[in-house]
Amino acid sequence: MTDTVEAAPLPTRPGGLFGFDVVRGDVVRDVIAGSRSDIVDVVRAAYLDHHEGRSVNPRSHFLRFPDKPNARIIALPAYLGGSNDIAGIKWIGSFPANIDHNVPRASAVLILNDYSTGYPVACMEASHISAARTAASAVLGAELLAGRRRAQRVLVVGAGVLGRAVVDFFAAADWEIGELLVHDNVSSYARALTDHARSVDLLAEVSTDVDADLQSADIVVLVTTAADPWIVEDGAFRPGQIVLNVSLRDIGPDVIAAAHNVVDDIDHCLNANSSPHLAQQKYGHTDFIDGTIAGLLSDDFTVSADKPIIFSPFGLGILDLAVGNYVYRAALERGLSDPIVDFFADTTRWQ
Repeated sequence: MTDTVEAAPLPTRPGGLFGFDVVRGDVVRDVIAGSRSDIVDVVRAAYLDHHEGRSVNPRSHFLRFPDKPNARIIALPAYLGGSNDIAGIKWIGSFPANIDHNVPRASAVLILNDYSTGYPVACMEASHISAARTAASAVLGAELLAGRRRAQRVLVVGAGVLGRAVVDFFAAADWEIGELLVHDNVSSYARALTDHARSVDLLAEVSTDVDADLQSADIVVLVTTAADPWIVEDGAFRPGQIVLNVSLRDIGPDVIAAAHNVVDDIDHCLNANSSPHLAQQKYGHTDFIDGTIAGLLSDDFTVSADKPIIFSPFGLGILDLAVGNYVYRAALERGLSDPIVDFFADTTRWQ
């Protein structure tokens, strides 16, 4: 008879081994509102973990609909090691027609899984998490590319939820911005974001000539719902100008190819007809991509100011995990989550 090998004890975790929590949107929103500077650091650390191989980040999966070509629901599975050691998936719907009814374009949930057992531990409202990780990534990119937290003129094109999030993260990171200009095809949205920017102590105005402001701004932030490129002319941006291509599809392939390009992950960004993907398809190479944001953080390369500098963050699931895990732990510590007692009916193989 062979000796029985005793299994190692399962590790403990914040919510208990078989605990399951729901974290509501108001809790997520409030934790993020008080932690934006910390979240930039969380995103920075996640990029470095990814760069150093402590992550698994498959390509996003897109669910599309024949009668709604602009709508999609996207699954972003991932694992993030390092100090997080968490797996999970974000399921995010993007329905641009929502904005015609003053409803946010994006809605999302995030499921976190304990890495030791694989058991789900939390279901979180994730539209705020998605916006926060995207805005934090953009503001981090701006700082790395500019080499400072200062700009004379910033132009935000697109006055929706992401535009507001980017403004909030610029303010939380104590950027010195001489003038923030806002453009949106819907003038009332532009005025609303301008008023919001003023409420966080930024000198803001509605852009009255977006074409001229695209040229004059030190930093351009593109956060639109455009499905196809509309910035397509040669010389659309000037040398040294920093463009945060957050919405990914505003810039034509010729403009991309004529610029320095930094992405969050090269393989992921060359997907779903993003601006860099369109450039790759047109030119048959990726020589126009200088490197990744984590490469900048690691001093693997530098970017000169002889051409426009475009940062295109496709959005990595690891960032949702990093920010989501931060918010989840904060919610547990503050007693703000909603535990679902006995969510799992069976927690032993044999009774």
